[in-house]
Amino acid sequence: MTIRCPVCRGLQIGKVGTDQYYCWNCYLEFSFSRGKLNLYEVLEDGTLSAVEQSSQLL
Repeated sequence: MTIRCPVCRGLQIGKVGTDQYYCWNCYLEFSFSRGKLNLYEVLEDGTLSAVEQSSQLL
C-alpha cells in the first residue's frame, strides 16, 4: 500500500510511529484515527501542534 500526503499528495512519506507518518515535502505529520485525519505541524522544539483542518487542505 502506497501512502500519499493528504495535503500535497507527495510520495516522500516516512513512518514515525504506529499509524503516524511524516511528509518530507510539506513538513507535516499526520495520522488516521477512527477514519479521521489528524494533521500536525512539527515545532522547533520537536513538539506537535494540531493544524486546523479545512476543505482547502483535504
